[in-house]
Amino acid sequence: MNRRHTQFAAVLAILCAFPAAPQQADPDSRSITLLDVKRIYVAQLVGGVEADVLRELIIASIDSTKLFMLTDNPDRADAILKGAADDKAFIDSYDIDDGVNTRQNGGKYSSGSSSSRSPGAYLGLSAGDHESVHTKERKHEAYATVRLCNKDGDVLWSTTQESLGGKFRGAGAEVAAKIAHQLTIDLDKARRVALAVPATSGQP
Repeated sequence: MNRRHTQFAAVLAILCAFPAAPQQADPDSRSITLLDVKRIYVAQLVGGVEADVLRELIIASIDSTKLFMLTDNPDRADAILKGAADDKAFIDSYDIDDGVNTRQNGGKYSSGSSSSRSPGAYLGLSAGDHESVHTKERKHEAYATVRLCNKDGDVLWSTTQESLGGKFRGAGAEVAAKIAHQLTIDLDKARRVALAVPATSGQP
């Protein structure tokens, strides 16, 4: 995990530590579950200009699922999507040192007695090679953590997604697509659980 990722995770931890601002209780919202959500308002995300762009991508991605109605009027929404996001391009540097060294010794020698010596010789060779490479790579990272809350501030659903960019999409668009995909998966799970409850409730 690089330094930017660590800093962003720390910011998200601080944001999550603060409870949602108290709102006037709405009797109709107390029993709302994810299955009851039909209309969503995506609030401004914490994170500056980059988060504003990611918010628009999230709106488009959720809208493309055709599972919810997106609205710009929070008063009409069944639930509000809140959270924080970051979308940055940066340069990552790498330093690589590669070295190869070989050494071989040589000389003369003799063996045997003083009257019958056998002369010999050996050869020594040494070589060295060292390579240092400094490279720079442009990277694009995006992170988002979002939660879907009812009008009382109760969290109905949440997810955290990140991306270095997809094959056909940038990092921000990839994160938005992952959020919409995860919401679709979790909604489908909730529907299957709800359908299974009546079938098993009458069993001993």
